[in-house]
Amino acid sequence: MLTRALHPSNAKLAELNEHDLSAWATQNAQLLRQSQFDRIDIHNLAEELQDMGRSERRALESFVQNMLMHLLKWQHQPAQRSTSWRLSLKNGRHSIAKLLRDNPSLRPQLTAIIAEEYEYAVANAAAETGLPEAIFPAHCTYSLEQMQAQDWLPD
Repeated sequence: MLTRALHPSNAKLAELNEHDLSAWATQNAQLLRQSQFDRIDIHNLAEELQDMGRSERRALESFVQNMLMHLLKWQHQPAQRSTSWRLSLKNGRHSIAKLLRDNPSLRPQLTAIIAEEYEYAVANAAAETGLPEAIFPAHCTYSLEQMQAQDWLPD
């Protein structure tokens, strides 16, 4: 097995990853554009790319959980409905749509994410409304189509 000697600047670049991620990313991008592949901080670059994918999924999970919570609040506390809740739902749908547009590989995971995040959405809705968790359905009753429709609200 052949191994290449690392360029002396790789250690400095790897150290920069610990202290200034933005500068590290900029330098690696510049090295990529210049085809200076032997100078790129490959190990940390692979880690950052993997983390970036995880970060996008976590953002989707957060948007879904928040939207589910607001749908539950809307459905189970009709007297408390507000423009703020309606805007939160609109903004959540928009954020989810944008994230899925930019990361289409997450779309097939959406149904599983909804199922995973529903329990937390119920807990948060109960905490915010003061209603017992037991009044909320055990599983999400909203279809994917309903959740994505800009104007749909539960009765």
